[in-house]
Amino acid sequence: MSVAKNIRVRFAPSPTGDLHIGGARTALFNYLFAKNKNGKFLLRIEDTDQARSKQEAIDAILQGLDWLGLKPDDEYVLQSKNLVRHKEVAQELLAQNKAYYCYTSTSELDELRKAAEKNGEVFRFKSQWREKNREPIGDEKPVIRIKAPQIGEIVIKDAVQGEVRVQCEEIDDLVLLRGDGTPTYMFAVVVDDCDMKITHIIRGDDHFTNTFRQKVIYDALEKEVPQFAHIPLIHGSDGAKMSKRHGATSVIEYRQMGYLPEALRNYLLRLGWSHGDDEIISDMQAIEWFDLDHIGKSPSRFDFAKLDNLNKHYIKQKSEAELLAMILEFFVQKPNQKEALRITKSLKFTKEKVANLQELAQISQIYFDNQKGNFDAKAQQNLVQNQQKLTEIRDLLAVLEDWNHDSIKTALQQYLDKNSLKMKDLGPSLRLALTFSESSGGGIFDVIEILGKEEVLARIDKALQL
Repeated sequence: MSVAKNIRVRFAPSPTGDLHIGGARTALFNYLFAKNKNGKFLLRIEDTDQARSKQEAIDAILQGLDWLGLKPDDEYVLQSKNLVRHKEVAQELLAQNKAYYCYTSTSELDELRKAAEKNGEVFRFKSQWREKNREPIGDEKPVIRIKAPQIGEIVIKDAVQGEVRVQCEEIDDLVLLRGDGTPTYMFAVVVDDCDMKITHIIRGDDHFTNTFRQKVIYDALEKEVPQFAHIPLIHGSDGAKMSKRHGATSVIEYRQMGYLPEALRNYLLRLGWSHGDDEIISDMQAIEWFDLDHIGKSPSRFDFAKLDNLNKHYIKQKSEAELLAMILEFFVQKPNQKEALRITKSLKFTKEKVANLQELAQISQIYFDNQKGNFDAKAQQNLVQNQQKLTEIRDLLAVLEDWNHDSIKTALQQYLDKNSLKMKDLGPSLRLALTFSESSGGGIFDVIEILGKEEVLARIDKALQL
């Protein structure tokens, strides 16, 4: 496929809510395509629907893109700032006899629509005002409609969907400006894309039917039609369109769940695009490899298990210092210097076991001072039954001079050998006393070393009080 020079793409969300996962993938594909072609990735907020547009939604979109690392190359454009321009272009089309004032009322349209439904016909509006060229009188507020071609066909050559044709008779004279002077979505999008010199439009295939109407506007404006690429939607694991019942849909929710942005970027990239059998794809590889030719035509299914596996991979690649900074937001209170040092040491092995940062923060809680365990009946029974062993281990550790992994391991092994015990006879109760769980925290010798003698003895004492 030939590619134009000076590639310019845009991500154009409506500010009616958070940045959802489908929009994030669309933004990612646009971003990668621009970077691959040394072009520009632009952001336009389509806020002309003032009743539904909210500043907090704009902030949420910007926050989501920023967290994902998808930085636009210029300041974002607010579509509402272009209203004068939209009206100006509509007037130009009127002057060129490519558009007309239509005085058909809403009630008349409803009656025509009901009549078509009653007769089992597809409603296609044919305005009686198309060739009358009448200017508004007094306080009349007609809409402005474009004169769509009435014969022939409209052809779209889509980079993903292929060539698709629609007969002109199926396309209405769509409204450009409403009676109150505000532009319709179809019109504003085309005018803005022309003014922003957009060369490629990569968006969800739920917009595909809009494309034929928008091409009518491009042709009327005598502007080159961008290369369209309509990507299939993301479905849930059951094959239905992705929704809240399938889990998180907002990008920020994934951050709150402890996913890394690079893991989510990697996963979204593989939802509908492929590079052979590669699953783990770095940012540099993504930019180098991305193209429109390898976008699939079928919807992709969101799979949390695959996302978890990718997240595990990227967590393991992080240094302990990086991970400490990342999990701070998951703590109720921030660690002091001593606690932070403990956590940093523990991350070397705990990062190997978790699927997300939330889990990592939860495991790391045991390295705070003055932690209290909530022992269920089974755990309490375990501690009571092993009270004698815990007392002896406590006394052994109290006199240990060299507090390091090897010394601790040697001392405990000697105790086990002397009493003809295995680690399974001691480990669960000792781990319960120190971590309040039989399975968390890493190797028991590492846990003991990192907590330090004072904290270890204090926690065993608390356990023995049961």
